[in-house]
Amino acid sequence: MTVQVSRKPGFSRKVLWSMAAWLAVTSPIGLGLVHATRAQAQSPADAAKTIEGNWQGTLHTSKDLRIIIEISKDDGRLKGVFHSIDQQVPPIKISSISLDGSTFKFAIDLAGVTYEGKLNADGKSILGNWTQGNTPLPLDLERATKETAWEIPAPPAPPKLMAADADPSFEVATIKPNNSGGSSMQRLVVNGRNFDTVNSSLGDILEFGFGIQAKQIVGAPDWLDKDRFDIHGVPDVEGAPNVEQLKVMIQKLLKERFKLAYHHDKREMAAFVLTVGKSGSKLTPTQLSGPLPGLGMIPGKTGPSLVINNGSMANFTGFLQALILDRPVVDQTGLTGRYDFKVTFTPDDSQFNGHPPPFPKPADDVEPAPSLFDAIQQQIGLKLTPEKTQVDVIAIDHVEKYSAN
Repeated sequence: MTVQVSRKPGFSRKVLWSMAAWLAVTSPIGLGLVHATRAQAQSPADAAKTIEGNWQGTLHTSKDLRIIIEISKDDGRLKGVFHSIDQQVPPIKISSISLDGSTFKFAIDLAGVTYEGKLNADGKSILGNWTQGNTPLPLDLERATKETAWEIPAPPAPPKLMAADADPSFEVATIKPNNSGGSSMQRLVVNGRNFDTVNSSLGDILEFGFGIQAKQIVGAPDWLDKDRFDIHGVPDVEGAPNVEQLKVMIQKLLKERFKLAYHHDKREMAAFVLTVGKSGSKLTPTQLSGPLPGLGMIPGKTGPSLVINNGSMANFTGFLQALILDRPVVDQTGLTGRYDFKVTFTPDDSQFNGHPPPFPKPADDVEPAPSLFDAIQQQIGLKLTPEKTQVDVIAIDHVEKYSAN
């Protein structure tokens, strides 16, 4: 599993997290827990009567991707599983699926995917469009038969995880100056056991390594964001690290190579506090496994969506304060689980450092999504409130410019 952080032009010091196994417009893929070994076939007589069964078609993006949709019924209700069989990822459960007359629809909420098509009278094919964000792509589906059914490959084996009690360091870590002239971090990637950054500053690494927002760093030198470098590191312990182990490794690197000395402190400052709303949380427990969350932004018809897979409230607040909001976000929900959810909202000028992602605006006949604060309350049952509160800070006692290899 991979966690990727990339900085977009104009985001200043804002961080965008995504997962390598992510549904993207140019390369849609599936995530999930369900596995089948072969597509199911139906007799011609049954096929004309029901949508149940397996449907397959090729989505033409930057490369052709073969798609299989498994449809079944549970207590009279349709349910589905999505497979992208040309990519090394598990399947994902379809959020909603329906057949109204000849109109067939399904949605994969966590990826911002919708599909709508027309079932032919013979019950053997569906002509329709796959839409991810505001970009529709033709996707025609054919009912699988014994002769035509595509094999569904076994899902990739989960990565070997680092022992939960491990105290990892970087066995090898190289730091090289980056003189590209870029003013923001271009990439931070954790791919299995490999850690890489491109055009990072000390501020970038401090934020990621301590899970803090820029305003939570006090006493920093003026070169905090000016000097840029690339880092490559590999841990000295077997297995893929979890988020907390990643932070430990980065903190050790900062102490060893930047001679960082610091202490924790509390400061009262303007912040946002996240709590559970009066009607209770609407969050759904994750359908994924693994130690790392998936977080990202995708376009939508009514506005951009913040998408969380396998995420904790700490992951969510970290995403908000790093990418969208201009101050720390304090979690007071008391929620300790991991969840899959999506928040679709209309950004305002105070967010994304005044430079929101260049997603298409809603069409004139489409009602825009609510503000971030209203969307969080309406869609996931949480409440985000601005207030002054005590916030943890990292107070820097000493730091030096990095020692190059």
